[in-house]
Amino acid sequence: MKPNFKNIILSAALLSCSHFVNAQFLAASDTSESSVRKYKNIIEANKEVVTFIEFSMVEKGLPKHLRNLALIESHFNRNITSHAGAVGVWQFMTAHANQYGLTEDRRNDLYRSTKTAAVSLKNLYKKYNNWVTVVAAYNCGEGNIAKAMQAANSTQYHVFSKYLPAETINHVKKYLNACYATGELPAVLANYNDARTISLLNSRKTDSQEIALSETEINAGFNLTVIASELKIKMDDLLSWNPGIKDELDSKGESTFYLPTDLMPDFLMKKNAILSKSIRTK
Repeated sequence: MKPNFKNIILSAALLSCSHFVNAQFLAASDTSESSVRKYKNIIEANKEVVTFIEFSMVEKGLPKHLRNLALIESHFNRNITSHAGAVGVWQFMTAHANQYGLTEDRRNDLYRSTKTAAVSLKNLYKKYNNWVTVVAAYNCGEGNIAKAMQAANSTQYHVFSKYLPAETINHVKKYLNACYATGELPAVLANYNDARTISLLNSRKTDSQEIALSETEINAGFNLTVIASELKIKMDDLLSWNPGIKDELDSKGESTFYLPTDLMPDFLMKKNAILSKSIRTK
């Protein structure tokens, strides 16, 4: 039997970075009995809401532990408004709600806001591939995540988190504490380490390995040549990651756009400048 060189290379890469992958970079910061009891009591007092949220998450193929995001956001109180103007169980700001078609006056509607939150969270997961970064992005926005990743030159939350707002860092800590209380922290951390494994392997990629891609949306205003130039990548590589994108932009005026995960934050940071430059070249 011929050896499978791709598997040999992947196995060697895994072994070479396994001590990094298995390291415990994240943990609950409060495992006290009072903390566990606090979170459990809030969940118990809101059984009907919790059941609906869990059903809505599972329906979208998302994990039940995302109910803990609503838990730390609002304690499941649909009538709460934050000092910043975020409203409802999921604490939607107006701009975030409008992005997904949720009107300002519907933000405290449990059914509609939960369905909207599920779509938003699923989209964030497609981009970041781990729930820790998703929770951070939900709190401070994708732009702040992109800036932090760029500042740290890393897509790993435990590396770039020091560049995030203190409120966001604290928010992630609360999420991990809540997941500890509900017995779901091991699954959350395993998911984070799995994403790190893929990232570390890609950083040691060879010609025989596939590259993990993240996605966003672009419209026909973008010039692919300008994108390649600004990101300092070859046009052939860009087109190999996005087969058929030229035809789709021409016919539909928009397209899903794929880039390697480590390049996506750079594109998002420069997106507006790239669009402006693209328009000037047409």
